[in-house]
Amino acid sequence: SEVYAMAFPFGYFTGLITLDAKKHLDDFVKNRLDKAIEFLQQRGNQNDILIPSGIDQMNVVRDIGATVEKINELSVHKNKISSYPEFIDIIRQKTDLLNYQGELKDPVYARVHRTITSVRTPIKLENFFIEQKILRRIEPLTVIARNNGIKIGSGIIVKLWKKVLECQAHDSLGGSVSDNVTVDIMHRFKEANELADSIENMICKKLADAIELNDHEVIVFNTDPFVFTGYKTVKLLTNSKKIHFIDADRAVILSEKYYPSRKHILRLVPKGEEYFDEPEYYELDVRIHVSLPSMGYKVIRFEDSLDALPERKNSEEVLRENVAINNEHYTLIFNHGKLSLKSKTKTYDQLIEVVDSANDGDTYDYSPLQGEKERVLPLDNAYTVIDSQKQTLVLLGMASVPLDLDDRNSVNPKYGHLNYKIMLTLTHDSSLIDGKIMIDNQAFSHRLRLKIHTGIKSDYAIAQIQNGFLKRENVPIPEDWAKKYVEKPVNIAAFDKSVSVADNSGNFSIFAKGLKEYEHVGEVIFLTLMSTTGQLGKPNLAWRPGRASGDTTNQGHIMMPTPLAQEIGHGEYEFALYIGSSKFDEQKVALRVRDWLTPSVSYQLQSLNFFINRLDNKIWKTESEIRPSREYSLITMEKSLIVSAIYPSYLDDDAYIVRLANPTAAPMPISSKVLANSKQVNALEDRVESKHYIPAYGMISLKQKF
Repeated sequence: SEVYAMAFPFGYFTGLITLDAKKHLDDFVKNRLDKAIEFLQQRGNQNDILIPSGIDQMNVVRDIGATVEKINELSVHKNKISSYPEFIDIIRQKTDLLNYQGELKDPVYARVHRTITSVRTPIKLENFFIEQKILRRIEPLTVIARNNGIKIGSGIIVKLWKKVLECQAHDSLGGSVSDNVTVDIMHRFKEANELADSIENMICKKLADAIELNDHEVIVFNTDPFVFTGYKTVKLLTNSKKIHFIDADRAVILSEKYYPSRKHILRLVPKGEEYFDEPEYYELDVRIHVSLPSMGYKVIRFEDSLDALPERKNSEEVLRENVAINNEHYTLIFNHGKLSLKSKTKTYDQLIEVVDSANDGDTYDYSPLQGEKERVLPLDNAYTVIDSQKQTLVLLGMASVPLDLDDRNSVNPKYGHLNYKIMLTLTHDSSLIDGKIMIDNQAFSHRLRLKIHTGIKSDYAIAQIQNGFLKRENVPIPEDWAKKYVEKPVNIAAFDKSVSVADNSGNFSIFAKGLKEYEHVGEVIFLTLMSTTGQLGKPNLAWRPGRASGDTTNQGHIMMPTPLAQEIGHGEYEFALYIGSSKFDEQKVALRVRDWLTPSVSYQLQSLNFFINRLDNKIWKTESEIRPSREYSLITMEKSLIVSAIYPSYLDDDAYIVRLANPTAAPMPISSKVLANSKQVNALEDRVESKHYIPAYGMISLKQKF
């Protein structure tokens, strides 16, 4: 909520002592060091000045103590070798420090790269999904497993997080790296996903073995500490689609894969080896409606039946007009290229459009091409996919755009193609509109966005950020902005999971999985899908004058092409829309996002295919005295609480941590039942003073024994 901070208006190399500086120390002190100190002294109104002395890959300065002594002979100021902790201790004693509040991201002294949030989108998406996998699947599964006698050591969780953190250095997650480094980053994500999937597979297989599941049972997990009733998707391998669920209902096949029978297949038996004919089977993804205990699991049974499970059905025709779906909350209609929406209180004549523009930027920033305007891409036709619980409207479009930047102003341009499919799904009892857009991108250096008409004219948008919400108003940009700013202070901003607009009549929220950039203009919110480029760094951009970021125009450097940053090929982006008639509520939005991101975790113990899960062919059944129950719950909390994480203690084998978050502006009380049998700790698991509430925009961590 509050930190001490030092501004570095000259960067982190203000006092950089190069070999050349050591040779010409008088010039260094007079024209660089002393001038910087005086600037900082005047602007900061302080006599204690921090001078960082380093730069990327800088060698250790030999005899720096002797060098500082010589500097003091030349400088009008007293300089000493110090450290950040020592300097902070000095700052903590001061009583005249100014307080600043807000994002502090105006590019007055330095570039902040406001549009780096849409560079190399695949990196952003991979990071989002692996974080969600760890937080919502792997860590809570490890806690459930440990309390059922299956111990997965904390060390492997540490290894998993470290692999993800290796992808999160600022250039890596930003995407302002060479293609060679991008390959390494994506490979680290691959390793992290494989490690996470292996942990999950080990837990599920060992638990299924201990419970002694048969092949007509599936264990379904609930990794949240409150009772769940709703839809989960389970993966089954069966010899037939003619099955019936005993402990769940409303089952629908979402997808299937058929495996034909195979003859003369080897298997191991007690007497040695034998050969048999392996029967045909299906791999099914089935959506079921089920009730599950909190922070636990339940074994769901199914049986052979005379009737096959129902399946989703596509409409017979692809049409240009009057293609519609509806539920009790919304009606979506596609008609001659336009998507309209009717809610209970409002009609939206044009809900979503796909828009495209040239990108003359680089891997640090989007930048417009002079004379270019954003173009609305066509939606050509549509069809529906319907089952007993959900209806999906599928919109299809194709566009030709100039192939590359040179083609945008060419007399004889070449063209690239964009094929895209937007899927909007209504569930019969849900107030969310689920969305997915799939794009085959065959064009270079352009920005693709969703233009979403909210129907609400507001002076501000409300962006969800890490454990909180932030109102952002668009700030007028002066015509002569370059006189004050080193880059244009555009009203394009970052968000985490949701961005909303609201007025007295209601609110409109957009949720997104891994997309990080939006722009709010009038009643429209633009959601950036990709901002592709072919250069690491470029000089003299329309929105960023001067040198190239990334050193590509520095002495001895070269311009560096980045063909992978063009994101050629297939991409998928998931989002959702919510329209409410009540006042915007931070807690309710956070809860909707949490529920929207709830995973489906299940496991079937079967012998038809050992390669459906990552390690099934390598995890042998072992002797064990553990006999877990067929239904299990560890803890139960109020569903109104936001759980940031549940994970095994890193210090005690017999304990786990529950971290509760409050993403709202008001303190959130906690019942004594939740606090019972636990002690409050910090992130290092040190005991802290107990509170009966979560501070505004704050968190508390509870350490509990198994």
